[in-house]
Amino acid sequence: MAYIHGTAKKLTFCIENAQHPLVIDSGAKCSIVAKDYLNNHFSKLEKQLLPTKAQKFQTASWKMKSIGTIIEEIIIPHRKGNMRLNPEFFVLEDPHIQESVLGTDYHRRYEIDI
Repeated sequence: MAYIHGTAKKLTFCIENAQHPLVIDSGAKCSIVAKDYLNNHFSKLEKQLLPTKAQKFQTASWKMKSIGTIIEEIIIPHRKGNMRLNPEFFVLEDPHIQESVLGTDYHRRYEIDI
C-alpha cells in the first residue's frame, strides 16, 4: 500500500515505509517508473512485474523500452475523504528517469482532477 500527499504537481508517495517522489504529468499518456528505481526502492514489487505487449515509449529527446507493468495501491489524502487508487505503472529501462510519473491514464480512469 502507498499514499501520496502534497499540493503541487510534484508529490510524495509512501510505499514499504519510505517516501518517494511522484510527478503528476498531464503530458504523459501513461504512468511510468524506471527499472533501476524499482530495483533500488521497491524490491518486493519487482517480483510482481507483469509482462506487456511490445509498445513504443519516447520523449522529445529519446526512446525508452518497457519491460513490464506493476499495479500498486496508492492512497491520496483529501479533506473530503481519502481516495484509494490502483494505477498501472509501466516499468521502463531508461537512465534518464529519476522519479515515478503519474500520467493521464490515471486521470481518465478515475475521472478526477488534482
